[in-house]
Amino acid sequence: MPLLRSARFPAVLLLAAAAAGLLLANSPLGDAAFAVQGAHLGIPGTPLDLSVGHWISDGLLAVFFFTVSVELQYELTQGELADKRRAVQPAIAAAGGVLVPIAVYLAVVAASGQSGQAAGWPIPTATDVAFALGVLAVFGRGLPSGVRVFLLALAILDDIIGIVFIAVLFADGVQAGWLLGALLAAAAVAVLTRARDDRMTVGVWAVVVVLSVATWVFVLASGVHATIAGVLLGLAMAQLPALRARHMLEPAVNGLILPLFALSAALVVIPAVGGALSASFWAVTLALPVGKLIGIVGGGLLAQRLFGGGSDRLSFGDFAAAGALGGIGFTVSLLLAGLAFAGDAAVRDHATLGVLAGSAIALVASSALVAWRAAYHRRLKATAA
Repeated sequence: MPLLRSARFPAVLLLAAAAAGLLLANSPLGDAAFAVQGAHLGIPGTPLDLSVGHWISDGLLAVFFFTVSVELQYELTQGELADKRRAVQPAIAAAGGVLVPIAVYLAVVAASGQSGQAAGWPIPTATDVAFALGVLAVFGRGLPSGVRVFLLALAILDDIIGIVFIAVLFADGVQAGWLLGALLAAAAVAVLTRARDDRMTVGVWAVVVVLSVATWVFVLASGVHATIAGVLLGLAMAQLPALRARHMLEPAVNGLILPLFALSAALVVIPAVGGALSASFWAVTLALPVGKLIGIVGGGLLAQRLFGGGSDRLSFGDFAAAGALGGIGFTVSLLLAGLAFAGDAAVRDHATLGVLAGSAIALVASSALVAWRAAYHRRLKATAA
């Protein structure tokens, strides 16, 4: 259990699951894997008639978004983002880390003449918190706490932007009645958990679970992507019960939900891509490691110049390490790739491969940069001593 709460092991597990998915899809067992992924489970004629793949991306991943939103709620109220002045620097860096990759993606697509693939511009905007913190834990011994704080705040702000993109861009024929039902169910969770707060009995938790499942079903039926239910609940629930729920769910999220999603999302048959790779592949592959690095470093340096860094002032090398880590898109980028090109399986596969390739490049680059900066700071400490 402690292993699944660490920063290192979940990142390794996630990478192994993605590699397994890619290998499985291109092995003799590939057809069987796709058959399982496409098999429908549920009640026909209801919103609960989903394929196994959609149960993972729409259902299980909502639990992951719940845990992210609980962390976001904490950071906004008591953590690194509670001090608005301190949050300005990572906020501007996050903006740069979103806008520059979008510009890189659109530039590559425009240069290729495949303008129909411009819809994938949200894909390279995400940062995978688990992976980034995993690399930091493995290679970052000796880095000042300011670098980790900056990266954590940056990744959380990235999550906010990704959540907004999913909610606004990928809603499909929103039905207000179902959405209102979801909001009312989430509001009931908010009221109940605040009324009980630190007196949450088993019976109260049972009611909260039922209301949470109802919220998810209503969001699914509304046409808004179902993972938004996790966001609603994570922000609505009272902080103390929410943190307890997050702590309880963390091993399942790290050890089962995220690896299952990575395995399912990476089920891409490479030969099916055929001949030349499309613009979406090259655009994502370039925008994640390069666009993120330029955007985050540029935004961070600009913010530090405008507002100062105080005692947490970072150097160019520290920003570069954080920027390279920001290019590990992975989980949310894979989800965005599936949503952006849901109607075109071939382009979706190209974009998925781009996420895997771009994140792998960023993973290698960030590991080297983080190790270099950590060694530099260890030498500084030794000299000062």
